[in-house]
Amino acid sequence: MGRQDEAKQWFVMRDLKRANAKHPAYEMLRSFKFEVFTPMKWHIVTRKGERVREEMPAIPDLLFVHSSRLALDPLVGKTATLQYRFLRNTWRDPMTVRDADMERFIHAVNSSESVKYYMPGELTSEMYNKKIRIIGGKLNGYEGNLLTVRGSKTKRLLVELPGLLAAGVEVSPEYIIFI
Repeated sequence: MGRQDEAKQWFVMRDLKRANAKHPAYEMLRSFKFEVFTPMKWHIVTRKGERVREEMPAIPDLLFVHSSRLALDPLVGKTATLQYRFLRNTWRDPMTVRDADMERFIHAVNSSESVKYYMPGELTSEMYNKKIRIIGGKLNGYEGNLLTVRGSKTKRLLVELPGLLAAGVEVSPEYIIFI
């Protein structure tokens, strides 16, 4: 085992449990003190005849785990429903996300009350053609594309993990500068 196995990095993982499972992988991993990020969204569900607002994974099988392979491998080996996502055309090289990219994404998502997630291919070039910079507020200094969705008056900054996931986070118009 090399140094790479000991270094902490953000691994892209799959949770093969059903979406309504009682103990999803992200909860299990957190109970073992792993740092986990799962894109979440709010749903209205009926519990015991009452409608309640509940936070659920936006993409049920996707999660990111900040760990070393050395620490994560034993748990993945024991848990049939937890898998690494592997890079295409490689022999079992797990997908990872750079720490800086993941931290930027998590900060952006956590700074907004209203987040919309997009999978690769869901966004068209017409939806994000204007470059912007955020001046002030929680996302001060962020640069990216202004997400335009027909029929919506909400201004959103597009924050991406290329090839994996994109998030449109709500920003106040007064903080937007076109570049």
